[in-house]
Amino acid sequence: MSLFWRIFGLNALVLGTATALLLWAPVTVSVPVLLTEAVILVAGLAVMLVANGALLRIGLAPLERLTREMTTVDLLRPGQRLPVPGNGGVAELIRAFNDMLDRLEAERATSSARALSAQESERRRIAQELHDEVGQSMTAVLLGLKRVADRAPEPLRAEVRQAQEITRSSLDEVRRLARRLRPGVLEDLGLVSALTSLADDFATHTELTVRRRLDADLPPLDRQTELVLYRVAQEGLTNAARHADAARVDLVLRRVPDGVVLSVEDDGRGVGVAREGAGIRGMRERALLSGAALDIAPGRGGGTRVSLSVPAAGRPA
Repeated sequence: MSLFWRIFGLNALVLGTATALLLWAPVTVSVPVLLTEAVILVAGLAVMLVANGALLRIGLAPLERLTREMTTVDLLRPGQRLPVPGNGGVAELIRAFNDMLDRLEAERATSSARALSAQESERRRIAQELHDEVGQSMTAVLLGLKRVADRAPEPLRAEVRQAQEITRSSLDEVRRLARRLRPGVLEDLGLVSALTSLADDFATHTELTVRRRLDADLPPLDRQTELVLYRVAQEGLTNAARHADAARVDLVLRRVPDGVVLSVEDDGRGVGVAREGAGIRGMRERALLSGAALDIAPGRGGGTRVSLSVPAAGRPA
């Protein structure tokens, strides 16, 4: 039944019932109208309006559910659909809305894949330039300072040595940034070695205590999925170091019957009700890219737990 006929039928039912009551009820209307007759008429009108409102609310309930769904839908949390109540105009509207969500989620996944691919390409380019251009230039400066230190008189030698140490520290920082932009160990040694190196790097350069538990017997994962797991772990550790006021982080990668699960859990101040930032939105986009499920919830110790469930190759998400 179309929406028009649904509303028309409900109103016709109320008006028909009111007309039947007027025809068969022992009620008359005088001229001029008596007070008791006016009270009966007003009471009947009120009952008719209440009945009409109740029936309309029942009849338009699917539209209210559709409105609520429209205000809460998030393409980074796929799978939100409304049940289709039978046939008719409302059912067609809800079905069209569900089909629109299917198309939007597919287009969002495709555009996110292109954007993330371009982002990774840009990261590789910047990392290569840092390594080849900046790194080599600073290495040349370091060698030049060594020659100056060997020839400098004793009063200036200590200052030159200090400049050497500053340059060497800057060179190490440039190399570390290059490794974070382009995880070469992921391509060369695999996911477990890359996550181990990542955890050690964070433990060395931050005040975090990073405890890791990484299963070695992982199911086959393609390169894109391994990169998604690495980037989510990297973002989770970064958030714990920068925003959570955490002292300890647990990095866990374990094999499950239907794939792998990565979790990053800290003992910081928790997620609270703050609005999701660019980092978390980026993790959700990466999860969509690999068909994974991302969950961000309070941790067991009161901090934040980021969990990424990735299906094994060949399994549906």
